[in-house]
Amino acid sequence: MKILLFGKGGQVGWELQRSLAPLGDLVALDFDSTEMHADFSQPEALADTVLQVRPNVIVNAAAHTAVDKAESEPDLARKLNATSPGVVAKAAQQIGALMVHYSTDYVFDGSGTKPWKEDDATGPLSVYGSTKLEGEELVAQHCARHLIFRTSWVYAARGGNFAKTMLRLAKERERLTVIDDQFGAPTGAELLADVTSIAIRASLLDPAKVGLYHLVAGGETTWHGYARFVLEQAQAAGVELKASPAAVDPVPTSAFPTPAKRPHNSRLNTDKVQSTFGIKLPEWQRGVARMLAETL
Repeated sequence: MKILLFGKGGQVGWELQRSLAPLGDLVALDFDSTEMHADFSQPEALADTVLQVRPNVIVNAAAHTAVDKAESEPDLARKLNATSPGVVAKAAQQIGALMVHYSTDYVFDGSGTKPWKEDDATGPLSVYGSTKLEGEELVAQHCARHLIFRTSWVYAARGGNFAKTMLRLAKERERLTVIDDQFGAPTGAELLADVTSIAIRASLLDPAKVGLYHLVAGGETTWHGYARFVLEQAQAAGVELKASPAAVDPVPTSAFPTPAKRPHNSRLNTDKVQSTFGIKLPEWQRGVARMLAETL
């Protein structure tokens, strides 16, 4: 089996290189790859890459993920998040490939308190959310054999993340203020990559398993709860902090105005993905603790 991965250098793409390698012959590309075109800001040549490789599976981990920046560059965000995935999906359909694509809880309006289900009405609040929703629709429209995973609050040991920012600030300041009215589940890129690998194998054996799924770690928290957990783990590991977990003050979203509006409810219902693929998604604390153990 041959697998084509776009966006190998991102947090999810980096982990996908590991999880996809045992499945077959992996061709992993990024926007700056020189051997073949993989720059999603230039959609025109992407189909040529797909037709050149002729993979059995295409996994797209490329995206415009700078949520606030997308507000000031909507055309670029649309190219990366919608137009280019649509081009790849058409090429995937042409060669009969399975296409995997990642989306976000930002396709919803963030209202209420119930975890969002796959068939709930969408209503994005930002350019990022609307372009990701359009990308979903184009992939589903143009490629019959698709797996679309909506996720949220993604982190990885590699690169920057919320936990690392909190640790840095806690070493510099005696008190921190963190938002406590946005709810979600911190989800590791490692978990996304591993479940993707499981789902690809299952979907190739049973084509009825293709479709749209919500994929996040178990449980829920707020950014404030997340920050306190990170500092508790660091403290237990002997890291010297100026700000203790008790010195993290909760504040509303309005305390940190941003160009893009954030959803208050980022909870995603994962019953479908767990039952379809026979998996159990671990509580978010387990993945964050593991990531911290690797980075502290």
